Amino acid sequence: MMLDNEILKYIEDHREEAIALLVELAQIPAPSNAEEKRAAFCKEWLEKCGAEGVYVDEALNVIYPVGCEKEKPLAVFMAHSDVVFPDTDPLPLKVEDGWIHCPGVGDDTGNVVALMMAAKYVAENRLQSRDWGILLVINSGEEGLGNLKGSRRIFSEFGSRVKEFVTFDLSYRRLYDRSVGSRRFLVELSTQGGHSWNDFGRKNAIACLADVIHDLYRIPVPQGKGKTTFNVGTVSGGTSVNTIAQQVQMLYEFRSEDRACLDTMQEKFDAILNAHRKDGVEILCTKVGDRPCSGEVDPVAQAALADRAEAAAVKYVGLTPVRGAASTDCNVPLSLGIPSVCIGCLDGVGEHTREEKVKIDSVVPGLKICFDLVLHHFDGKSVH
Repeated sequence: MMLDNEILKYIEDHREEAIALLVELAQIPAPSNAEEKRAAFCKEWLEKCGAEGVYVDEALNVIYPVGCEKEKPLAVFMAHSDVVFPDTDPLPLKVEDGWIHCPGVGDDTGNVVALMMAAKYVAENRLQSRDWGILLVINSGEEGLGNLKGSRRIFSEFGSRVKEFVTFDLSYRRLYDRSVGSRRFLVELSTQGGHSWNDFGRKNAIACLADVIHDLYRIPVPQGKGKTTFNVGTVSGGTSVNTIAQQVQMLYEFRSEDRACLDTMQEKFDAILNAHRKDGVEILCTKVGDRPCSGEVDPVAQAALADRAEAAAVKYVGLTPVRGAASTDCNVPLSLGIPSVCIGCLDGVGEHTREEKVKIDSVVPGLKICFDLVLHHFDGKSVH
């Protein structure tokens, strides 16, 4: 839709409020699977703005349903509350030279703020839609081993009623309309271990895991639709410098746009682990993450939604976002055949690093993108 002058003025008039909200929210810690503090803050803030029926579900999603009678199809708009950082104390923030610096400020706190400001506008003006129910969701568990728990919960609860899905994530310079599936594993390897002098010659768990990793990195990348990758993300174990390591573990993942490539990687991964389970080497493998690839989505509906998101970025930012594939909250609905896109509402750099920062001047253009997409299905003001 095209935002009218009244809405554009509302956004400009609330610029400082949005920036202040971003500064406050960004400092609240929210590691995946521990988003309680942010969830409580967001729920209370929305209620103070007049939002009715806001609730926090079992997955720690903050949900503001608008006109969601059972017969209506649903449009879902999301931004995730969790960040990749494990901090449980307030996150360090500074405002300097036109930037807000804070771990997680762009991924995804700035987008949460954009959605909250759009929700405030909806609540204050009592907007309704004759034909659609709208779910405004500050969701949990998008990052890492959160394993998309928030998105999964929404589709567990609302299922096939959802006909359209938009998640606000990262920068408005990119638009993701395809999903990258992934599988993630905790691999624990153990041996007899012993004393580095007295028991020299026994198998060392660290050395054995190094052999496993060596073989994993010799897997030829399968060729299919799109890109396939793999990675050992962490390795930990051992006891001391004079101990033959008895136990070691790693986190490993592979990703692809193509389910067939994921299956190929699974076969090769399983074969390598089995080949190393011998001669006193025990390997326990636990799947800790499983993100689906895209399913069969109506190409016309998918293109229309992606074009709408692109048009908003072009109009309010003056650039055409680069389209691509990523692992986002869209993975779940796309796997179910539901048209879905991911676009950001800000501009920044350094995501997933402690040097992350966003441009203050990108806040208002980002708000316009968010308002444009969220208000698409609303009819206008509803007077008491």
